[in-house]
Formats: sequence, C-alpha cells, structure tokens
Amino acid sequence: MPSAPSPYSELLSRIPVRRDEASVLGGRTAYWVYGRDDAPITLVAVHGFRGEHHGLEPVVAHLGDVRVVMPDLPGFGETAPVPGRTHDLSTYAEWLREFVVAVAPDAVVVGHSFGSIVASAAVARGLATPRLILINPIGAPALEGPRGIFTRLAVWYYALGARLPRRLGEAVLRNRVIVRVMSLAMVKTRERGLRRFVHAQHDTYFSRFADRDVLRDAFVTSVSNDVRAFAPDISQPTLLVAAVQDDITPIEAERRLQTLFADAELVEIDGVGHLIHYEKPREAAGAIRRFLGLFAGDTR
Repeated sequence: MPSAPSPYSELLSRIPVRRDEASVLGGRTAYWVYGRDDAPITLVAVHGFRGEHHGLEPVVAHLGDVRVVMPDLPGFGETAPVPGRTHDLSTYAEWLREFVVAVAPDAVVVGHSFGSIVASAAVARGLATPRLILINPIGAPALEGPRGIFTRLAVWYYALGARLPRRLGEAVLRNRVIVRVMSLAMVKTRERGLRRFVHAQHDTYFSRFADRDVLRDAFVTSVSNDVRAFAPDISQPTLLVAAVQDDITPIEAERRLQTLFADAELVEIDGVGHLIHYEKPREAAGAIRRFLGLFAGDTR
C-alpha cells in the first residue's frame, strides 16, 4: 500500500467497489467497478503508461453518481499480458474494444495520457461509445514536447533495460531512484502532503508491470503514436481535459488537437501538468460531469 495517505480517501470510502475479471483476447483482464450498478451513466476508464487503475481513483472520487469500470491494461497491475501478442497499439485498441463489448457495452470511454491514445485508436477503429473523454491527451509527438530531451533519455533507459540480462534489466526498470526522478519531473503542486501522495503512488504502482518486454512494447507505442492520427475519424462528441503546464503535450498543441475532431470541447486546467488525475481531480471531474450532464438522457 502507498506510504502516504490519500487526500481523497474519505470520498472514495463512500463509493462501493468490487473487483472482477473478464476473458479478453485469450487472457484474463482484471477490472474494478466503482459505484452502483444501476447508476444512470457508465464510464470505462483507461489508465496511463506504467500505471494501473488506482491512478484514476481521485477523479472517480469526485464524479458523483456514476458507475466507473476501470481495468488494468494488459501487462500492468493485475492483468497479465495478452498471450502471444506484441503489446503495440493494435493489440491495445483491439483489447479495449473487446473489453467494452464484454463488460460495459455503450459505456462512455475515458482515457488518460497513454490511455488517451488507446481509447482514441479504439473509437476511431469502430468501438461504439456515445461520448469520448480524454484527460491529459497526448496531442503531439512526445519527442517534440517541452521535455523532448527527457523523453530521449527515457528512450535510452527503456532500451537499456531491454538489452541487459533479464534480471538486471528488470531491476534497472524498477529502480526506485529512477521512478522518483520520473515522479519529480511530472509533479507541479507545492502542497507537501499532495506531493508525498503522488510520489507514494508512483513508488507503489509504477513498477507493477509484468516484464520488461511488455514495458518496452508499451513505451515504444506511447512515444510512437498520438491522438492526432485518430481525431479526424472520431465523430462522437469528445471532451479534452488538458493542463496548461503539461510538459508532455503543450497547451498550444492541445488547442490544435481540438480542431481535428468533428465535435470536441477543450477544458483547460491551470496550475497543473501531466498529473491532472492526482493534482486537480475535482476540476477534471467537474468538467466531466458538465459534459455528461448535457447528454445524461442518452448515456444510460
């Protein structure tokens, strides 16, 4: 368990939650259901790279009376890798389509960071959903962002982990000092308790990947794709929740991304970077509630 208390634990404690599994692409996907089963709206939320479902819990805590289904991506958390498959974007998009059909047909799809790429690819390729919500969407190539040099170092780091002898390589990839450096590079808040919570979350969950091969595949996928390629093929109303100080995708790129969709709303949150889900979950949830409230009658 994380070593720092969650600022959102009281809100989360009021929400019923259960764990379940589904058979998807020949493997077992672990997922968690938050909220009552007869809630008026169901969301399926896809987490980011190296994370797992816990990362989006602070947003869930502020959403109110909705049902949220949150799986761990294949190869992360409690979901095993997809048998016999390279974990590229095609695999992840196909996995998400099958998961939604099996567990929550016609749910509103939500993706955070790397999950925004997976969700956009799946919807563009035929996943049925009435609305699409992207938090910290990857709206430009990671190598071209404000932290392009940091991303290039990450490319070297993941390549090194893949080339070293397996045990040593995985130790390097799970190194707590490196994980803390990653966390420090993303966190923006100056609130000490919240910073401790963010770092504890990364310490606890950032190394819960199945093996270095899955991690390498997912990383290559994350830096080789972005939402721009899929936006023109998405007709559903889309909400982009972007951070003004995001070092992965600059806010100017998010504004350009909005214009590529047929019907997209952009909500900009100031004072935060790539960790909206940890640092500004109330604001993100408020934007989501407003977006869904406009169409509450047809998202049941």
